[in-house]
Amino acid sequence: MSSASPDGRGAHRLARSRSAYLRSASEQPIDWHPWGPEPFELAVRTGRPILLDIGAVWCHWCHVMDEGTYSDPEVARLILQHFVAVKVDRDEHPEVDRRYQRQVSALTGQGGWPLTAFLTSAGEVFLGGTYFPAQDAMGRPGFRRVLKEVARIWREEPGRARENAGAIRAALARVEGPDPTVSARPPAAAGLIASVHEQLHQSYDGVNGGFGFAPKFPHPTAVSFLLWHAFARGDEVSASRARETLMRMVDGGFYDQIGGGFHRYAVDEGWHIPHFEKMAADNAPLLGALVDGARRFGDGRFVEAIDGTVGWIRGVLGVPEGGYGASQDADNAPGDDGSYFTWSRPELKALLAPEELKLVGRVFGVGADGRMPHDPDRNVLYRLQPIADAAAGLELPAGSAERLFAAAVDKLRTARDARPTPFIDRARYANLNGALIRALVPAARLRGDPTLLADARRAADLFLRSAYAPDRGVAHLLGPDGATGFGHLDDQAEFALGLIELAGATLDPSYLEAATSILAVVDREFPGDSGLLRDLAPRLYDGPVIGALAEPTYPIEDNPHLAANAAVALAHLRCSALTDRPGGPGRARELVAALLPRVGDGGLFSAGTALAAGLLDTDPARIVVEGTGAAADRLARAAEGAWHPNLWVFRGVPPEPFALPEEVRAQSGGGAARALVCFGTRCLPPVTDPGELARVLLAAGRATVP
Repeated sequence: MSSASPDGRGAHRLARSRSAYLRSASEQPIDWHPWGPEPFELAVRTGRPILLDIGAVWCHWCHVMDEGTYSDPEVARLILQHFVAVKVDRDEHPEVDRRYQRQVSALTGQGGWPLTAFLTSAGEVFLGGTYFPAQDAMGRPGFRRVLKEVARIWREEPGRARENAGAIRAALARVEGPDPTVSARPPAAAGLIASVHEQLHQSYDGVNGGFGFAPKFPHPTAVSFLLWHAFARGDEVSASRARETLMRMVDGGFYDQIGGGFHRYAVDEGWHIPHFEKMAADNAPLLGALVDGARRFGDGRFVEAIDGTVGWIRGVLGVPEGGYGASQDADNAPGDDGSYFTWSRPELKALLAPEELKLVGRVFGVGADGRMPHDPDRNVLYRLQPIADAAAGLELPAGSAERLFAAAVDKLRTARDARPTPFIDRARYANLNGALIRALVPAARLRGDPTLLADARRAADLFLRSAYAPDRGVAHLLGPDGATGFGHLDDQAEFALGLIELAGATLDPSYLEAATSILAVVDREFPGDSGLLRDLAPRLYDGPVIGALAEPTYPIEDNPHLAANAAVALAHLRCSALTDRPGGPGRARELVAALLPRVGDGGLFSAGTALAAGLLDTDPARIVVEGTGAAADRLARAAEGAWHPNLWVFRGVPPEPFALPEEVRAQSGGGAARALVCFGTRCLPPVTDPGELARVLLAAGRATVP
């Protein structure tokens, strides 16, 4: 294999990287530099532009470009002759990815991975795109031709490069600056809520559930907003569409019917065929939405998917010493596209008994819409019809069909486990671990699983022990050589949310103390323009401030997961409901007020801000289960299975600092099994019937605004 450069410098630089994505490129014939000052200094000395590649180890098209384009000898020669090449792992450096996605999108109208950008030595984009084949193909220009043309422009038309860079700067300034059409008076939260609600319903796919059309991405925060809206406004259409969206995702090939967990997105409108990578960033909020759905609707399919998703998170992403990794790749070999996750009829026939094969074929729609476009012999398994319907068509008793189907799925799982497994990135990032803890704790409470709660505690304890300081917050990456990457807002927001959930489940004050300390760091270190929180804290950030990193950015839109500014607002609200801390709602209100003029008509991508705005005017709910014995246990299980958009459940009056309003505390006492249900400071008569709890929560709690 060719070396990366005549003296092998590129291979040497990447081979020792913490990033699996960078290590995988260490044998390419490219003189790659990791992100840092060195390539920018080299660009100044040589007068060359920078070629920036941003991707991830889970990214299918990144693999395609690495295996085809960057392994092409002529591409390597052109890069070595004309450019300084820099490769970035977007999971390791989200702050770099965020800025260059914005710049390339401002130029081309699109972004994504791999991100391919050409920069000046000052780090400004002047040309860019996403995937490029080595030679012209698929309607895309070949990278050989692109490299030659960019080198010519740089050499012969330097003014054009500067003009493009200036146009991008101006476009971003227009987008991120004050909107002259917005009056000095901040818009009302009710207007944003109404606008997001309207746009979600306009974009709702009435045939397949979800929002928009192909490719179909999950938007779990939008589902959470619809559930809140249904609760606060008595809006049954929103409830129905939230439920249908969750059900269609769970029944689709987008959900891994054999191994559990969700893929990244569906390439079709019907959720049948996924892009096969599976990521913590997607599975954490989807698990949280499923728990909400199971509590709100009591549907067994949601419970099955919760168990499957939890099983995948623990079994695949779990790291033995604690915490969770980041992703599982889509492919297991060069040129592969999901073969680990798909099935041919001969494979199914060889594994299953004839009755099992007939039942599985009907339930999973083998030969129907799940056929892979490039290889119709391979099938993505999805729920075409319920087991009972398939059993009726085969004249099988329902009970025996359930057992037969479960046995068949076990056989398929065992066979798949024997296949070469796609790469698992076990890099532990604080934002992802926080998001997983935030979802796993409610799942543990719903399912009554103390081992799952213990796993979440172990992850939190590891980060608090090794990647956290009260005056710095939590670091982005916890690796074998310690913690790196302090000063990222998303890490603080997600980890604080996870700690708050853990504190409420365990009543361990150390988690609450760490969460409030992190929120204090956020309030002190991250404020920027107009009260918004910037993505990096200048005093805490420990990476090099080079290229576009000198400019602040403000994560205000869900993309598609919860934006960091909205996440901080929700953390204040959840913490306040847990502790009766008076300042929490005020701080959340300040953040929402700062967000309102900026999120505008974001619709689907403003759902997190709209949810926070709605919860500000929705009294939190608290259930205190008193008494001992079987009757109290039944009440406690019912309380854990009930739903409210901001609910805490306690077994007995919680100790300090988990304070309850005095009105709530005054209602407690006595040894009888009963549940005290309170909204804000308003308490209902004690409930003794477990079957009444869910109804009482839905009927008695409403937003305080019309």
